Amino acid sequence: MPEIPDLEAFSKNLTKKLKGAKLEALVVHQRAKVKPAAAAIRKAIVGKKLVEVYRDGKQLRFLFEGKQLLGVHLMLHGEFRWEVEKKPAYLLVEFAFKGKPVLWLTDFHRQANIFLDPEPSAVPDVLDKKLTLAAWKKFLDNDAMIKNHLRNQDLLRGMGNAYTDEILYEAGISPFSVSSKIPVDKIKALMKAIKKVYKQASAEIKKNDPDVIGGEYRAFMKVHNSKRDTTPSGAAILKKTTGGSKTYYTKEQQLYK
Repeated sequence: MPEIPDLEAFSKNLTKKLKGAKLEALVVHQRAKVKPAAAAIRKAIVGKKLVEVYRDGKQLRFLFEGKQLLGVHLMLHGEFRWEVEKKPAYLLVEFAFKGKPVLWLTDFHRQANIFLDPEPSAVPDVLDKKLTLAAWKKFLDNDAMIKNHLRNQDLLRGMGNAYTDEILYEAGISPFSVSSKIPVDKIKALMKAIKKVYKQASAEIKKNDPDVIGGEYRAFMKVHNSKRDTTPSGAAILKKTTGGSKTYYTKEQQLYK
């Protein structure tokens, strides 16, 4: 699933390519998940110019003139691509902007979806500047396992499986720690790790493909990386699968319970 650094890269590159262009046509293919019906979405955005694309939690927002907003959730395998000669069987939506290549939304699982007028969320984004040390202390005052707690989108938006492992590794906190048992110095370390890991990941993604609009690039990851057996410091990478998600960690990380 694309996470924050991926979505930030996609949004910046889509904005750079499509900003100011008028949407001339929207083709919604069979089995595409849309809300409301495709006709209503077309009526709302076709003929309008794109203002920008930006990330909102684990989703993207396409802002058109007149403050018309279209939400896009890529889910696990959704991907934006520029049109090529042969259309894939799993093509869901086509965005035709005037004078621009046609933008495809694809997903072989057909779970990616678009929706009109997404409601603003009161749940803070993990990169929200309002998340002070005091706010983090309050948030972590919970007996849930730290990794699960950080990934709970009803409480904190944006964090996904892979980068949560990377962030907890950077902070030196075991993903199996009890949230409320984490000391203040480690909460501070967690706050720094979030910014550092996302910033470094964004730089790596840009270096790998400056114009990326889809997919995932994870080769640089230090711990959540199936091709590594050890971390850069030489620690053995351990793996555990729970609830369909894989957790990558090391014994170097402190367990708080």
